[in-house]
Amino acid sequence: MAELDGKPVSPEQLQTLALVNLGHFTSMRVDDGAVRGLTLHLRRLVRDCRTVFDADLDATRVRDLVRQALPAQGSAGSCTVRVTVFDPALNLGHTGGDATPHILITVRPATTSPPPPLTVQTRPFQREMATVKHTGLFASLHHRRRAQRAGFDDALFTHPDTGLVSEGVTWNAGFIDADGNVLWPDADVLPGVTLHLLRESGHGTVRPLHRDQLPTLHAAFATNTSIGVRPIAAIDDIPLRTDHPALTTLQETYAKIEAEPV
Repeated sequence: MAELDGKPVSPEQLQTLALVNLGHFTSMRVDDGAVRGLTLHLRRLVRDCRTVFDADLDATRVRDLVRQALPAQGSAGSCTVRVTVFDPALNLGHTGGDATPHILITVRPATTSPPPPLTVQTRPFQREMATVKHTGLFASLHHRRRAQRAGFDDALFTHPDTGLVSEGVTWNAGFIDADGNVLWPDADVLPGVTLHLLRESGHGTVRPLHRDQLPTLHAAFATNTSIGVRPIAAIDDIPLRTDHPALTTLQETYAKIEAEPV
């Protein structure tokens, strides 16, 4: 299901998004008509719209459009909603004009069973405009493809120059040291909503983490709105615990965070 500004979207209206690909988005899991961190998702859209388009975005209107786009049973069950903001009037040669952001809402089913632990390959890469959740995913997805072709599930980025660990392709990364402490990489990363909620709940400290330190860690995990807290079973050839008590605590904490009605 897809709606542009509250109406069914046509292929012609999506041409700019497909061909120019100048936009930003957020994805959120809706469970029984509510979203953990909904306010944070809306703030992200408003902030990124100002950064990308020098334009204001009405968060209340976005919320109304999300509510309208939910399936008829929106108050029961689970789905994943993506809100993409772009301007169909901007073309490849003239992206500098005043923008009028439009709101594309897409809805897809959400998985109901916990995904299995990930295996990830470290890849030297730094996302452009890392703090913006933008639609420029080619390079990130290329690294995911290379990792999967090498037999891994996904990629974990390290800075090409400094070797500092940053984030996954579409997820934030967290780590657990020998003392059971939760660590978040101090690097240029997307400020994820799930990461924010876990840190707000008192979990983890931020510090630089070099790829050479990965063998000293006992566990690692991925976080985003779709997967919550997903254990990482291995980084490169480094095996990690997927049954670490700290992982269980993080998962239980996330499950208890109260969701906001859409």
